[in-house]
This record gives sequence, structure tokens and C-alpha cells, in this order.
Amino acid sequence: MAAPAEIREGEHLNDVPLQVEVELDRHVATIKEVLQLAVGTILTLNRAAGEPVEIRVGGSCIGVGEIIAFNENCGVRVSELNADS
Repeated sequence: MAAPAEIREGEHLNDVPLQVEVELDRHVATIKEVLQLAVGTILTLNRAAGEPVEIRVGGSCIGVGEIIAFNENCGVRVSELNADS
């Protein structure tokens, strides 16, 4: 019987899905303001392109990125990863 191919350490975990979170802003609103929300309402963010944001996986910060705007989208460019992540 042939020996199974060696599996590199941790390789079997490569396809496990993880939720990556980037929080752009938080806003405190009154009950009245929340009840007035409607489709099309614009919630203004207090962050702008170029500002740093934390990148989190499983609630832990794994790095920092910067908010970028491209075409008609926004995204986060990874600028730093924690050494222990």
C-alpha cells in the first residue's frame, strides 16, 4: 500500500471560510431618527478616503488598512499586518 502524500502543516485549513470585518464608522441616533430611516436615506460617515481602519477576523485585529475610493466603489487597501496574525 502506498503511503499518503505528506500534507504541509495547516494546509487542510486553507479552505475554511473566515469573516473579515472592516468598520467604517459608528453613529449614535435617537429612536426618532431610526424610525425616520427610509429606503434612500443617506447616513453620513465621519471617515474619508485615506483614513486608517482596523481589519478584523474573529473579532481580533489582524492589521490596518486605508479607505480608498475607486470607480464608484470604496474599499480598503491593506497597509499593515500584525506579525502574529
